[in-house]
This record gives sequence, C-alpha cells and structure tokens, in this order.
Amino acid sequence: MGFNPNDVVLFQGDSITDCGRNYGDPSSLGEGYALMIAGRLGQLFPEKNLTFINRGISGNRAVDLQGRWDQDCLDLKPTWVSIYIGINDTWRRFDSGEEITPDQFEASYRDLIERTRKSLDAKLVLVEPFVLPVPEDRKGWRRDLDPKIHIVREMAREYGALLVPLDGLFAAASVKAEPAYWAPDGVHPSPAGHALIADAWLRTVGAIS
Repeated sequence: MGFNPNDVVLFQGDSITDCGRNYGDPSSLGEGYALMIAGRLGQLFPEKNLTFINRGISGNRAVDLQGRWDQDCLDLKPTWVSIYIGINDTWRRFDSGEEITPDQFEASYRDLIERTRKSLDAKLVLVEPFVLPVPEDRKGWRRDLDPKIHIVREMAREYGALLVPLDGLFAAASVKAEPAYWAPDGVHPSPAGHALIADAWLRTVGAIS
C-alpha cells in the first residue's frame, strides 16, 4: 500500500499498545511495538516526514475505545489507524466475572470501523489479540478469546483492512522458545514479543519483506 509524505500513523489499543507511554506527552510512544515500528519506518522512509501517535490505554476493551474514539482517533486525523484490542474483553470474564459476548465485541469493533470509514480516508490495520498458555489457566481463556479473534479476521475481510495475524505467529514462535519467553504472563509481550509484533505489522503493511 505504501506510505505517503506526511502520513499520520495512529496506534490504538490497550496496555500492549500503551506500554508505559507518558500520558502528559502527546508524542510519547511508550516502550513497545509502537515505538519499534515508528523507529523502523522513520529509518526506512526519512524523506516522508511520518508522524506517529500512540493512544493505547491500559485495561481498555473495545467498548472503551468506542467511548473515546472521537477524541483519540477521529479528531487526530490519522491516515493510518492501527487497532489492537480484544484481550481485556476476555480477561474481564476471568478476573471479575464480566462477560463480553462475541456479539457485543463485534458491535463495538464494527462501530469503530464504521465511524473511521465515515470520517476519515485512512488505511486500517487490524491486529489480532493473542494469549499464550502461561500460567496454565490461560488455556481456559481460548474458549472466550477464539470467537473474538475470528471476529477481527472477519472484520478485516469485510472491510478490506490489513490483518496482523498475531495469534498464529505467537503460537509458531512458541515452538522456538517457551511461551513465557514471548509473554511472561501469557498476555503482555516481552521485548522479544514486542519485536515480533512490530515485525509482523511492518510485513503486513509491506514496509519490509
């Protein structure tokens, strides 16, 4: 698809995107995959004057993105919108008993995409949530998360968005090194896990081969 001069790339999501960003500094990218992607694209395309914005917030679910989508997406006028959400829509079921059904998740996710398409001429990048089996009880999360992963895939297909297939990529990486190497708690990536996400994102958008 390629990047145009002065493109604005917005990263949206939960703690995996947030990754310690400074909320008081609008230019802060945190310490995770968003920073890695910005650094790589800045190195690859210095002539294009790309701008990168991180608005991930720890703990967010799809419905939380809905509530702040005008301020933290549409008003920023990005030309690329990367959405990485879903693991907390599963996690809340297991830590607080609050179940978000697949239909509820799909309705929130669809609303984000519809509002973006209506207001912006932006390229969409949808990032699958993932979970690894560390600790052991994370295995039980699959029955809740798998339908939500499939919804993200279906949304990408329906809307012609780019899809970053993280769930399969983390599973494949866990053959090379134990799952905890990539995400110590099965959810939050290690530095190597963030690098895996950044690499997959860059390949998905065609920035690297």
